[in-house]
Amino acid sequence: MPEAAARGASVLVVDDEPVVRDVLSRYLTHEGYSVHLAADGYEALQTYERLRPDVILLDLMMPELDGSQLLRLVRLQDDVPVIILSAKTSVADRVAGLDIGADDYIVKPYSPSEVLSRVRAVLRRAKTTPSSVMHFGELAIDPDARSVTRAGAPIHTTRKEFDLLLLLATHPGQVFTREHLLERIWGHVWTGDTSTVTVHMRRLRAKIESAPSQPRHIVTVWGVGYRFVP
Repeated sequence: MPEAAARGASVLVVDDEPVVRDVLSRYLTHEGYSVHLAADGYEALQTYERLRPDVILLDLMMPELDGSQLLRLVRLQDDVPVIILSAKTSVADRVAGLDIGADDYIVKPYSPSEVLSRVRAVLRRAKTTPSSVMHFGELAIDPDARSVTRAGAPIHTTRKEFDLLLLLATHPGQVFTREHLLERIWGHVWTGDTSTVTVHMRRLRAKIESAPSQPRHIVTVWGVGYRFVP
């Protein structure tokens, strides 16, 4: 059984191009998703308010109510995962989309398989709502209290350091590129400089690792990024 079918996830596809709606609908339905379609922003808003889908795939350039306006209205109500699908390719456009509340941004033309992969990813993240302390050897992370201890001793982390640690710890074994971490934690689209991520990781290791030069938990995947080892 497809993963989505077991989960019963629903996807709202918002695009004024019939071909785009048809292709995405066929791929998503084949994977077991419940798919709903909207050809413009007003129809999408009505469908969203009526059905409350699990994910929204959103085109930006639409007549009447455009994608950016729709996203702002949706964000006034809840934090449903929204993936922008847009022909706008500039860094400024990507940053603007993420700044108004999108969870991901895919540039047209794209592969339907890439869209499916991104949908699965945002659904996994949406389901990750830890409510109890996570223990990894001497390290303990409390998502609710946003606190960290090692061998029972409290560790002070900045907001970004904690966000980085929590993201990695809730996805053990998954490799995150520096560019991905920059987008997820800082909301920035990569423009060639990921030094901020490197600096924060170094500081975080110095705080949580007993031997920062030989880290046990935050491991570097050379040439790629980082992964968390429980």
